[in-house]
Amino acid sequence: MSHSVLFETRLLSSLSKVFADQELSEASYNRGSALRNEAYSFQVAYRSDRLLKNIRVSLHSELNEALSVRSVGLVPSELPGYHDQDDCVLRSTPGLYPDPLLPLSSEATVTGYPHQWRSLWVTLQPKGLLSAGTYDITLRFESQSGDTLGEEVFRLDILGASLPEQKLIHTEWFHADCLATYYNVEVFSESHWRLIDKFIQTAAQHGMNMMLTPLFTPPLDTQVGGERPTVQLVDVESAGTGTYRFGFERLDRWLDICERNGIRYLEFSHFFTQWGAKHAPKIIVNNGGHEEKRFGWETDAAGGEYESFIRQFVPALLKWIEEKGIQDRCYFHVSDEPHASHQESYGYASRLMSELLPDYPIIDALSDIAYYEQGLVQRPIPASNHIEPFLESQVEPLWTYYCCSQYQEVSNRFFNLPSARNRILGIQLYKFNIQGFLHWGYNFWNSQFSIRAIDPYQVTDADAGFPSGDPFLVYPGVDGRPVESIRLKVFFEALQDLRALQLLETQIGREAVMKALEEDLEEPITFKRYPRDMEWLLSKRQWVNDKIQERLAVK
Repeated sequence: MSHSVLFETRLLSSLSKVFADQELSEASYNRGSALRNEAYSFQVAYRSDRLLKNIRVSLHSELNEALSVRSVGLVPSELPGYHDQDDCVLRSTPGLYPDPLLPLSSEATVTGYPHQWRSLWVTLQPKGLLSAGTYDITLRFESQSGDTLGEEVFRLDILGASLPEQKLIHTEWFHADCLATYYNVEVFSESHWRLIDKFIQTAAQHGMNMMLTPLFTPPLDTQVGGERPTVQLVDVESAGTGTYRFGFERLDRWLDICERNGIRYLEFSHFFTQWGAKHAPKIIVNNGGHEEKRFGWETDAAGGEYESFIRQFVPALLKWIEEKGIQDRCYFHVSDEPHASHQESYGYASRLMSELLPDYPIIDALSDIAYYEQGLVQRPIPASNHIEPFLESQVEPLWTYYCCSQYQEVSNRFFNLPSARNRILGIQLYKFNIQGFLHWGYNFWNSQFSIRAIDPYQVTDADAGFPSGDPFLVYPGVDGRPVESIRLKVFFEALQDLRALQLLETQIGREAVMKALEEDLEEPITFKRYPRDMEWLLSKRQWVNDKIQERLAVK
């Protein structure tokens, strides 16, 4: 005797994470609002009481041309967090976590697993300005025989205003070598350039407007004495004893790709090694038709040979920059994350760079304010958990960053953190007038220190190097296109929140915006103290939208 299938569905916001082995606790979320040029996402969770294959999924809406639906995939996490993580986590156990947004099959079907909640991710991505109004978005599940298993209707209000252009400078470090390694293509072959183009395009679509540009192979996340594949955009040719000629054809092409995809700023890779500025990056030189490694770990950064090279190279690079007319769009690095013990070596490197680049911003991620106070770094990028002294000193312009070390109290985007803890950053960036945000992991598909390449669908913690969710925001797709993640989408929502707040500020003033953001809170918002629940974030953004709409009506 057969029983009818029990098939359940529930609408959820983009801030829910649906685990296959956990009961859904969130109530249905069936209505939202967005501005005319805003990306908007929601989810439809589903569960079957038995194995049910080839469930057909279909979307029906006047907005269909701007809509997409993907399956929220599950990936393993062996290191979801550290032993002393705080209490604002979804879970601390290893297992399968929802993260990649996988394209549906060509037949647009999904599988129902017995008694497992899964979810579909629906995204509205306007290609221009949408018409204001209220739209229904229906998502339907049908069996192989055509019977309707379930149906949900989400109501989306498109408001008459548009988000202003993003002011925040945002970079997620782009690892060109990881693309070449994963897809097994030669560095800077036509296949590699096509991959670079696609991954930069996705970055730009999600609020990244600055691109880490590998003049030489970036000396980042590399074991001391080890090497990463060479991704050197600048041709260097030996021109006799200690002199060099430089070619910029590949850099031309890189710039063209960035500009075509909407990347405004170039962030030139570090001129000195990470964690102390003691050595040179790997630099390949053409010597009489033979390529050889001229500089690297064995090079003393303070030695005369490398300084001579830098003094020849920087003027040639500046000439290229000026010829391109991009002087106001270029940023430089000395060395990443110097510690207190590195002041001597970093100081030498910093003074050299400042001498050669007096008119260009030099930015570096660090946490010790002494580097700023001593004039060793012009534009510090303190970690979000060490930003208070920089705020108190009224450092301007001020950037911030987070990585694996920022796992207590502050915002971050690990697999096991609530998505609200990812998205709250937009409000924090607004309150503290932060000019830029940096993160090191757009597509780092290596183990820690780049000892080996990994498959990001199998290893999400860089071989126990960092909590899952720190090393990368995108996965490699089978067609050479990035597979986006929940965390990428939610972080972009934070950037859209920031822009919406800036729009509202032009209407009612900054003081009124901040008063409304904090009026129902026990303490002011800081980088460590903020509302933890998704309901607050969703309702506050709805309030912002309502106020924007009110001002339009007054006009």
